[in-house]
Amino acid sequence: MINTPAAKPDWPNLYENGIFYPDDDGVPLPDGEYQVPIFLAVVPTLRAHFADRPDARVNGNTFIYYERGNPRRFVSPDCYVAFGVSVDTILRHNTYRIWAIGKPPDFVLEIASESTARHDIGAKRALYARIGMGEYWRYDASADSQYYGERLVGERLVNGVYHRLPLTPDADGRLRGHSPALSLDLVWDDGRLRFYDPAAGQWLRNYDEERAAHAAERAAREMAEQEVRELRAQLRQLQANA
Repeated sequence: MINTPAAKPDWPNLYENGIFYPDDDGVPLPDGEYQVPIFLAVVPTLRAHFADRPDARVNGNTFIYYERGNPRRFVSPDCYVAFGVSVDTILRHNTYRIWAIGKPPDFVLEIASESTARHDIGAKRALYARIGMGEYWRYDASADSQYYGERLVGERLVNGVYHRLPLTPDADGRLRGHSPALSLDLVWDDGRLRFYDPAAGQWLRNYDEERAAHAAERAAREMAEQEVRELRAQLRQLQANA
């Protein structure tokens, strides 16, 4: 049972046929201090990668409703990716209603934590298969994989049953698997989850890396502009002395 908050009459798009579908339950993440930093590294990275696809939605910790007429039937993955969907419909409802979108997400990822791990590999896995989540990935950031017992697991739904995707160590000893849904490799790199684009032959940069790259580019640009100003000043001085 969820802790359903009071209805929001000023949010008519949270209603359907008089039924209120909350966009939150008023309860914080059970392991927020542990999970949120990882969440903030994963979701923005994938969102930036698929930013040029108007039919793609990347998000997490939002409600995915899977039974029309029953607002207690929802899941909230740490990260989901859906392709071929109406992003406007998702934003208008501020939730993901499968019957309104026409399909479940193509990819979901759960981040292991002490209070959620058992549910993630048990009841939630079975529910994701029943709902039709195309790929289900689980990532354990702990050094000894104490929550899932495995560092990284990827499964693909085939005829209603999850089958494991192959994961193998790469040349540098990092555990790596390929997501057909994302066309990306997921890599467990010393506790950190990284994404690699094999088509482009490059790693996806997370928020901190992107910010550092932009800062370096800005510094280089400012330095180049300063050099141009100095050269122009020298030229003017030469012209004045001619």
